[in-house]
Amino acid sequence: MSQPPLPAFPLRPARVHEVFGAAAPAFAAICAAGGSGPVLWVRESWLPETLHPSGLAMFLDPDRLIIASSADQTDSLAVAEEALRDGAVGLVVIEITRPVNLREGRRLQLAAAAGRSTGLCLIREGMGSNAAETRWHAIPVFDPAHEDSTLMRWEITKNKSGTVGAWNVVWNWQANRIDVVSPAGFGPGSAGMSD
Repeated sequence: MSQPPLPAFPLRPARVHEVFGAAAPAFAAICAAGGSGPVLWVRESWLPETLHPSGLAMFLDPDRLIIASSADQTDSLAVAEEALRDGAVGLVVIEITRPVNLREGRRLQLAAAAGRSTGLCLIREGMGSNAAETRWHAIPVFDPAHEDSTLMRWEITKNKSGTVGAWNVVWNWQANRIDVVSPAGFGPGSAGMSD
């Protein structure tokens, strides 16, 4: 049985998108899995968490990941803008620590369009930019019937060129893709579920 596609996923290329929630790093890794070239992940050096490439091996070859450490968000945005404009990497992931203003967001969008690269900002809830093409909320879902640790709920909360909605998804590591799944107790087409 084929799975219905998610609107706005894969992410529209040559645009900058946003994701927030506990599963935002997994969302970014799944976005990176769809490509074949290098992925640039930009984060501030003072952040207490560490990003380890081998931790993303379930989603993509760790050798494809380039991690850039910056002093602050101004530097992160500058690095991301240059990488997007250059077009040498297909995906630029930027960890955002303060709200991006409209000017900064617009500069990222123009750079992505010029370089034909895709940008993904990992934001905190409530920090979204008006310039973002789409905004996603990604959270893990506990389902005792599902033994897979990658079960997530993805919700599009903003979409400049389409609809919004929510889906439960699971990473299918054997096929290297996401599958849309019904929540426990619901079959396809059940009331309250998006198509």
